[in-house]
Amino acid sequence: MQYQQLGDSEVEVSEVGFGAWVVGTDWWGDRSEEDALEMIQYAVDQGITYFDTGDVYGHGRSEKLIGQALAEVREEVTIATKVGYDFYNNPQAGHGELPKEMDPDYLREAVEKSTERLDVETIDVLQLHNANVEEITPEVLELLDELEEEGLIRARGLALGPSIGWLAEGDLAIEEEFDSLQLVWNVLEQEVGNHFLETIGRTDSSTSLIPRVPHSSGILNEQVTPETELEAGDHRGFRPDEWYETGWEKLEALRFLERDGERTMGQASIAWLLSHEPVASVTPTFRTRADIDEWAAASDVPKLTDEELTRVAELYASGFDIDRDDGMDSLRSSVDGEDIRSAGLDKLAAD
Repeated sequence: MQYQQLGDSEVEVSEVGFGAWVVGTDWWGDRSEEDALEMIQYAVDQGITYFDTGDVYGHGRSEKLIGQALAEVREEVTIATKVGYDFYNNPQAGHGELPKEMDPDYLREAVEKSTERLDVETIDVLQLHNANVEEITPEVLELLDELEEEGLIRARGLALGPSIGWLAEGDLAIEEEFDSLQLVWNVLEQEVGNHFLETIGRTDSSTSLIPRVPHSSGILNEQVTPETELEAGDHRGFRPDEWYETGWEKLEALRFLERDGERTMGQASIAWLLSHEPVASVTPTFRTRADIDEWAAASDVPKLTDEELTRVAELYASGFDIDRDDGMDSLRSSVDGEDIRSAGLDKLAAD
C-alpha cells in the first residue's frame, strides 16, 4: 500500500480507502455487526488507513462501528466523516434523501455528536455532505476555520452527489482550497472527474480528489454480470437495465488493461484513477475479504503505461465505438441531476 498527503493538510491517507457506508446500512446488502467489525479490522491488516463514513449512514451506526473497530489503532488511521443531513429530526423511508441542514449552529452540533459516536477528540477529515453552492456560505467557511482552530477537525472536504450538484460545487471547493473533494468517477464515467482535473490545473490548487464508485456499480469488477440477480434493496439495482447492458459492452473494450497474474480489471480500474496526480485515495465498496485482498493491492500493481492511458482516453472520446444510444449518456448528463432522479437514483445523491 502507498500513502499520500491530503491537500495542504498534514493528514495522510492510504491510496485505497474504505467506504464505510457499506457497514452502516443495508444498501449494498445487509451484514451483522460482527461481520462489519471484522471487515474494518481486516482492512487495517491489509494496509488501509483511510476510512470514510458519514453521520447519516445508518443514522450514526456506521460511525459507531468505525469508532469501535478502530479504537486500538486510532493513531495509525485517518477517519473522515460527513455532516449536513438532518436525520435527527426527520425519519427516512427506504433510500429516499433526507432534508439537508447547513446552518453553522446545526453543523457544529452534528460534528460534536460525530466525535462522540466515533469516540475521538478530533475528526481527521470533515466533509460537507452534498452541499450546494448557496449552502457553502461565508458563515459555513468561517465555522470550518473555527473547528480547525479548536482542534475538532484537521482537514476539510466536500462530498458530492450527482443529483445534488456537481461542477459549480466542486469548483468552489477547489477555489476555496478545501483539502479534499469526493466524487463519483471511474473509467466509464469520466465527465466530472475530467472537469475537476482541469479546474485544479487552472487554479493551481492543492485540493485532493477522492473518487468513489471506481467499479461503476459492479461492472468493472464483474460483480454485476448479465447473470446477476441483485438482492432486494441493493443500491445497485437502481441503475436502469440499459445502463448495465451498455456498460458490459464497454468493459470488453477495456480488457487490454488486464495483465494475467499481475493486474485484474478491478485493480486496473483503481490504478487508472490513481494515475491522475490529484487523486489521493480511491474508496471502493468492499463486500468481502476477497474484495479487500484484491483491491487493496491495486496501489502496488503495475502502473498503467502511457500507451494504455492514451488508449483509454481515445475509447472514451469515441464513446467506446458503440453506435446506439446508451445508458451511460444519462449519467454524463446528470450534472443537472434531472436524469439521475428520473432513473430512480436519488440514493446515489446521498452517498
